[in-house]
Amino acid sequence: MPAFETLLTFFGVSVLLGLTPGPDNLFVLLQSAQRGWRAGMAVVVGLCAGLVVHTAAVALGLAAVFAASAMAFTVLKYCGAAYLAYLAWQALRAPAATAQESAVATGQGKQGGPSLGRMVGRGMVMNLTNPKVLVFFLAFLPQFADPARGSVALQLMLLGVVFMLATLLVFGAIACFSGGFGALLQRSARAQTVLNRVAGLVFLGLAVRLATAER
Repeated sequence: MPAFETLLTFFGVSVLLGLTPGPDNLFVLLQSAQRGWRAGMAVVVGLCAGLVVHTAAVALGLAAVFAASAMAFTVLKYCGAAYLAYLAWQALRAPAATAQESAVATGQGKQGGPSLGRMVGRGMVMNLTNPKVLVFFLAFLPQFADPARGSVALQLMLLGVVFMLATLLVFGAIACFSGGFGALLQRSARAQTVLNRVAGLVFLGLAVRLATAER
């Protein structure tokens, strides 16, 4: 097991990484503003579920095999880019949502918008279809593992749990803040329309960025 000082340092670095602007926290920010803090938290849960898979892949050595395959990296990044482009298309064509319709969008009202379960799925797909996350984990986690302190695989799993905890705290705070701000915007159909268009353009930009990413 890593030393307590190592875990504390790792947690601090993970929090800083969570605060650094990137596709995942931007995704949480926009989804929360559009659909409320509950939907944002559901996305955060999905992102953390994706991190479980990435952590397991690194611990089992699968990430190294994936990183060595240019084809696997390319296929996955294009799948992720296509998914982001789909979300962009949905956001750009979405009508203005009132506060009541926002509740429907989070699955709390009648059918018509993504349920919380689907928002969890969005977060998980967003995370798993970004090969840069897996490559990052492959390079980042082993730096804090010490073979002299026991099983490296178990240490990597523990580090992954700590990273997920930091992600949950930081992204959860973003979801709550953005959701509260979004609730104000949902009182205005015009403001909600602008928010949907901005979200669509941001998702489209993220799709292009991911599609052109290199290993």
